[in-house]
Amino acid sequence: MMKAVIYARYSTDSQREESIEGQIRECREYAEHNDMTVVKTYIDRALSAKTDNRPQFQNMVKESAGGKFDVVLVWKLDRFARNRYDSAHYKAILRKNGVRVVSAKEAISDGPEGIILESMLEGYAEYYSAELSQKVTRGMTENALKARYNGGTLPFGYMIDEDKHYILNPATAPVVEEIFTRYADGETIVDIINSLNGRGIKSGMGVAFTKSTLNGMLKNCKYIGEYKYMDNVIPNGVPAIVSEDVFDKVQKKMERNKYAPAKEKAKINYLLSTKLFCGKCGAYMIGESGYGSKGSIYQYYKCAHAKKNKSCDKKTVKKDYIEDLVVSLTMRHVLCDDMIELISETVYQMQSKENNRVTVLKHNLKEVENGINNILDALQMGIVTSSTKQRLEELEQRKADLETALMTEEAEHPTLTKEQIRFWIEKFKDGDITDIRYKQRLIDTFVNSVYLYDDKLIITYNVKDGARTVTLDEVNNSDLVQDGPPV
Repeated sequence: MMKAVIYARYSTDSQREESIEGQIRECREYAEHNDMTVVKTYIDRALSAKTDNRPQFQNMVKESAGGKFDVVLVWKLDRFARNRYDSAHYKAILRKNGVRVVSAKEAISDGPEGIILESMLEGYAEYYSAELSQKVTRGMTENALKARYNGGTLPFGYMIDEDKHYILNPATAPVVEEIFTRYADGETIVDIINSLNGRGIKSGMGVAFTKSTLNGMLKNCKYIGEYKYMDNVIPNGVPAIVSEDVFDKVQKKMERNKYAPAKEKAKINYLLSTKLFCGKCGAYMIGESGYGSKGSIYQYYKCAHAKKNKSCDKKTVKKDYIEDLVVSLTMRHVLCDDMIELISETVYQMQSKENNRVTVLKHNLKEVENGINNILDALQMGIVTSSTKQRLEELEQRKADLETALMTEEAEHPTLTKEQIRFWIEKFKDGDITDIRYKQRLIDTFVNSVYLYDDKLIITYNVKDGARTVTLDEVNNSDLVQDGPPV
């Protein structure tokens, strides 16, 4: 069963509290119908989705990293964001944390080409981030070679001196030594946490200690004096707090505990989660796993209604079979020359509708430039008044302001050329179909929904009129998949 959170929002004081209640009610009905468990609700009142400065929204994105939920349910997608660029940014963060955004009242997406554009913007942001990271890394590497502090949260037990070198914090360094010694001597992490919190000791983040906090501390090589940044390792670059003998003892104990019977199951990534539907009843098909008689693990998708109340008799389908089939069909039907040309043109045209602020700024800039040229023409003709110079200075300042605003807008919300779009799509042709990250990105970008019947499947792509119907007999007699037919 998928775990979901609900995000609800209304934008003005004129909207009533009932609008929030209605959103939550319909999201809960959707969750009930699709075998989702709602574990939390986030609500922002009288805040517009045109800004990401929404406290509960930011809290939800932050908490998505904890693995406590799989889906963000919204009444409609405009509750999540009305800015395509913000939407792409935050959906990318959620996706990296294994979380998808689902609308209770709309189709799978808010527009097929929009999904492709969002995926492209996400890829562009990754490229920009990587390029920027290279520049930043050079400066940080220079710091690292001198064993200097490189930013971020300071490890508990340390302070920074005037030259940005690590020094011991006399108040908290003894606590670090105590933690390592107690764990090495046999105490559990839970007992140590309860002791520290009971004494009112706060972590390096200024909050109560948690299992995650303590686990991170016990693995941190800085406590034995090792400074590490990327591939740079400097022994004795930091003042040591614990001995290497105690540190090694702690690592061996943590390694043993990692394989204890009570450890959590490894998370399985179901690539078609929230996109695969039962052809018989229309409910989600949800990822499941189980063990065979000889201990082998079986992974498959099962209709939510068949699982919950047996109201549907749809058979389960093997995970690898259906995922590989959808990837193969997508590569065959979408990544052909004619379709790539159609998608490139459609997405390119769509950008002008997405960001009209650039258009407005360019229009205003052109008007100002025309005004400047008219004044310069008048000056050349000898037509000069007392206000001419003042007006010219005003227009020059206005031009400079508009140029700055335009540069900022284009940097934050880049407009891609048709050639860039086509090149980006064509790169999918070179993907490694054995790489799960490639398969996930291909599905996220191009596949809108998959309806699975007993004898066929219908795939809807993020392209106008992009539906394909394929019979399973055709598939099983082809070279599209290697994993065998459905179970």
